Amino acid sequence: MTATPTPVERPKHSPWLVLSVLCLGFFMILLDTTIVNIAIPDMSTRLDASLDQILWVVNAYVLVYAVLLITAGRLGDLYGPKRLFLVGLVVFTLASAACGFARNPEQLIIARVIQGAGGALLTPQTLSVITMIFPAEKRGAAFGLWGAVAGVATVAGPTLGGYLVTNWGWEYIFFVNLPIGVLAVVMAAIVMPDIKLNRRHKLDWAGTALATTGLFLITYGLIEGQPHDWGKVWGPVTIVEILVAGALLMAAFLLHQYLTRNGEPLVPFAIFADRNYSLMNVVSAAIAFGMLGLFLPLVIYLQSVLGLTALQAGLTTAPMSLISMFVAPVAGRLADRTGGKWVLFVGLSLWSVGMGLVVWLAQVDSGRWHILPGLIVAGFGLGLTFAPLQTIAMRNVEPRMAGAASGFINTARQLGAVIGSAAVGAVLQVQLADQLRERAEANAGALPPQFRGQFVDGFAHAGSGSLEVGAGQSGVPVPPGLPEQARQALTTVAAKTFHEAFTLAMKHSLVVPLSVLAVAALSCLLVTRRRREPGPDPAAERDPVGAAA
Repeated sequence: MTATPTPVERPKHSPWLVLSVLCLGFFMILLDTTIVNIAIPDMSTRLDASLDQILWVVNAYVLVYAVLLITAGRLGDLYGPKRLFLVGLVVFTLASAACGFARNPEQLIIARVIQGAGGALLTPQTLSVITMIFPAEKRGAAFGLWGAVAGVATVAGPTLGGYLVTNWGWEYIFFVNLPIGVLAVVMAAIVMPDIKLNRRHKLDWAGTALATTGLFLITYGLIEGQPHDWGKVWGPVTIVEILVAGALLMAAFLLHQYLTRNGEPLVPFAIFADRNYSLMNVVSAAIAFGMLGLFLPLVIYLQSVLGLTALQAGLTTAPMSLISMFVAPVAGRLADRTGGKWVLFVGLSLWSVGMGLVVWLAQVDSGRWHILPGLIVAGFGLGLTFAPLQTIAMRNVEPRMAGAASGFINTARQLGAVIGSAAVGAVLQVQLADQLRERAEANAGALPPQFRGQFVDGFAHAGSGSLEVGAGQSGVPVPPGLPEQARQALTTVAAKTFHEAFTLAMKHSLVVPLSVLAVAALSCLLVTRRRREPGPDPAAERDPVGAAA
């Protein structure tokens, strides 16, 4: 039986007003991500959390978010995107309050898991509704505004988050979601149309279980690999065995999806008939890999090496986000006119070059604005990326598959974020452990002979999970009970060692996400020409939801 979108209630409001509500909820999700990144050093210090725990604060949210997105897209098809959007908003808002009240890393990680579930319920509904209520010739402009929200959030996140962390503490980066969430719930209840499909869907519970378990094992292995020296972690079970088991489960998941393709799989393979959609899933994952992989080490560098406050670090990266915010709507209109292929290629190329310039300019003795040229170039590239990507991906998707297509492309993006954050975090830990030992040996000559061995040994074992990277930290704690003169000497040399080691480790680690972004840019050349679109439908102007049906 053919499934067609049918409006349960006739839309009472302009699709642009509905878009503003969708963007408000999406803004809250992105704001939370960028705020958390800027607060990492403060959380590390005040919660007494190690680097691997902080990585779990970041990745627990992203992992749950990624795993549930496809299921949430299916639930949107079953119960309607409006209901799922509202439920996601409520869950995310309440979980934000729980995050703010957390008093140890474990409580914060649990609250972040719940946040991830709320965000997953919300996000697929945004692209699904945009695809249904806007005619094809106007989706580029709509996706441009949707992409501009990413620019606003990346500006507001580091800047507002930096202000809150500096003046109030890390807890308020989560409390700020409460008024936004309440406003979004009220507006969504009033203006969003209640769109449903006239076919009931069944959830693929076997596929959900396989994907959830497989992704958890892969991410856990990447995060916990270095602290456990890539050896045993659960009794006789090793990190390598966990990673292999996760990969096998994901292979089984894909096979299961293929075998059930004529039924109700979690991932309907019909959406991959469009080459551009399939390609944009890969590009979306690569972009998220690069973004999360680049900004985690950079935030730590700005605060722990350059000594900036959270607010100063946020203002340092603000020019990139501001430029992106103003460029994104223009990119959306260009994508409507040209198809978006070359806009996306230029955007990814500029972003890769800009962030490569940032990495090259970052030095131990750099000032806060030394990396500005790279951030400006990256800002133009970032602004040219989001709108054409979504336009290319969703242009030929049938409205009846909008929920599944939206869920999967968001899942691909978040899987890229999970793997990028975990992989770069693991590489950073390996590189930092090596660089700390080498720099400690090189700098130990500045200390009295009786302290040199202890100093080198302390840094040599810093990669075993006790590494401290909070603002003002020197990598490892200075032993208690030392004479004041010896303590001052050790503190000075330890700080120098940490700054040099982290800067070198960051440069080496960021080669990975930069390479992924470069490959993503080249893959845009494989995008096919867009199909010839029919002229504007007057019915679409009067009733976008009905026209989509």
